[in-house]
Amino acid sequence: MDQGRIVKVAGPLVVAEGLPSSKMYDLVRVGTEGLMGEIIEMRADRASIQVYEETEGLGPGDPVEATGAPLSVELGPGMLEAVYDGVQRPLDALEAQSGAFITRGMNAPGLDREKRWEFTPVVSAGDRVEGGDIIGTVPENTVIEHRVMVPPGISGAIESISAGEYTVTDPVGRLVADDGTTHDLVMMQVWPVRVPRPYKKKIAADEPLTTGTRVIDTFFPIVKGGVACIPGPFGAGKTVTQHQIAKWSNAEVVIFIGCGERGNEMTDVLMEFPELEDPYSGEPLLKRTVLVANTSNMPVAAREASVYTGITMAEYFRDMGYDVVLQADSTSRWAEAMREISGRLEEMPGDEGFPAYLGTRLASFYERAGKVECLSSDGGAEGARAQAAGSGGPEEASAARSVREDSDEGPTGTAAKRTGSVSVVGSVSPPGGDLSEPVVQNTLRVVKVFWALQDQLAFQRHFPAIDWLTSYSLYLDKITGHWAEEVSPEFRARRDECMAILQRENELAEIVRLVGVEALSPEEQILMETAKSIREDFLQQNAFRDDDQFSSLHEQDRLLEMILLFHKTAIRAHEHGAALKEIFAAPVREHIARAKYLTEDRAAEFDEIASEIETQLVGTGPLREETAVYAGGER
Repeated sequence: MDQGRIVKVAGPLVVAEGLPSSKMYDLVRVGTEGLMGEIIEMRADRASIQVYEETEGLGPGDPVEATGAPLSVELGPGMLEAVYDGVQRPLDALEAQSGAFITRGMNAPGLDREKRWEFTPVVSAGDRVEGGDIIGTVPENTVIEHRVMVPPGISGAIESISAGEYTVTDPVGRLVADDGTTHDLVMMQVWPVRVPRPYKKKIAADEPLTTGTRVIDTFFPIVKGGVACIPGPFGAGKTVTQHQIAKWSNAEVVIFIGCGERGNEMTDVLMEFPELEDPYSGEPLLKRTVLVANTSNMPVAAREASVYTGITMAEYFRDMGYDVVLQADSTSRWAEAMREISGRLEEMPGDEGFPAYLGTRLASFYERAGKVECLSSDGGAEGARAQAAGSGGPEEASAARSVREDSDEGPTGTAAKRTGSVSVVGSVSPPGGDLSEPVVQNTLRVVKVFWALQDQLAFQRHFPAIDWLTSYSLYLDKITGHWAEEVSPEFRARRDECMAILQRENELAEIVRLVGVEALSPEEQILMETAKSIREDFLQQNAFRDDDQFSSLHEQDRLLEMILLFHKTAIRAHEHGAALKEIFAAPVREHIARAKYLTEDRAAEFDEIASEIETQLVGTGPLREETAVYAGGER
């Protein structure tokens, strides 16, 4: 390998010469301590290197050693429940070497080389396999089954394969490739982080990624394989919203990247996730989570690598056939790292000093999301056995596995295609909450969902503080069919009607501020009360209350139905002579407000509230004077 030397040091940027055979994005070791760095620019015989560790003490003449390989991550059993830094060094292994304060130049493999895993093959000697085919499974933990795949780009016949306990580097079998070469099959793959993992084709995503958060699932939904961003000022709830998505989304694997955020926020994640219970399996949430902890007090350049490290891990789980949600908190810090490196490279700056290629880098990251048909052979033994532990909880996984095994036609049959998805949710932290700044605007050009957090809503203790007037989702038309089939044919129409009511409320708000609500017509006053009910009884949600932190789509549909029924019945009651004051004071309004605490299995109580609306607002007279008794009682 080439042995060069440093000629210049400028913060995290090091310029070296004497590396003639190195290429862009090759990994190098800098200085006598072997600090990890990556070549980001080549000019004649000089290479510019961004160093992922503190460069204090480096100087001209210090050695730089080329590795001849790009920055890569190790993919295999042992990733789940792990906590990595931005370049996939496990923090627990580094702590074991140096204690609480990690020293420079330390290194540790991403996957434990000593731990042995129970491997069960799903192919036999003589079977033909291609890149992406599943050759065996490993019970990584009680929640996720790890599927060992043939590396992309290799195809041939299985010469030998056997069950047993192996480390990630032990051969579990041997493959004879089509060109006559032989390859040891191991449970670990090494993949360069800046190269997207291959797949057969992207497919249209039409299944919603449900989060249990009403304002997201109903008003601004995201699909499995979709991309969304959460911009907002400090304290508006970006991190809490991402925690809610991590806990409650119906994705099977969660990749959480703390990219340049404050250390105390990442500490909260590290302390809370092991304590949180996965609602789908009953196990700790960490069992289906990979954490990349790259906080603001870590070297700036490592922020840039952490995003690519996380998305490569997500693609690997996608290739197994899982639905993955990746959360980057926040891409603003990633962009700031690019701005600093760009400035040290003396490149021509763009808006607000960010590099001119900011939009391109953001687009290349978000475009790695999507729902895909995974790389694999069209038929064969892997197909029917591979989709083990499918979507849903352990019971559904077992049922799915049983169905697929019953339909297997063996090595020459046609297996069902394996699909997987990566959904990306990136938070953006614009200075002062300014949504016109470059990172937000370049992100909005590539994402399809925009959840705008507003500080005024947060100050009013309205959480989630997602502004329903500026947020949007471009996936609504794609999932309307799913809603109609799985939830209710009227769900989309109810959502649109409520959205129209909120928008009309905003138009009337200025009149109310100037001359009071009495200046509005009776129908407009009823609309204002209905909008208030939508905001307080539907959009507001308590993440700390067990019966309110998650709402299924069926519960959300019934709640909207109740609110709209009150709206239409109130207008009808007023037309029949009921006074607005009596309508607004009807006891059933309290019952509607409490309906958000009802679970899906208490559908009869929704029906009782609907009956109360009709009875109290219309009844035998303008309004019944007696107070209806709420069948559910106090909660």
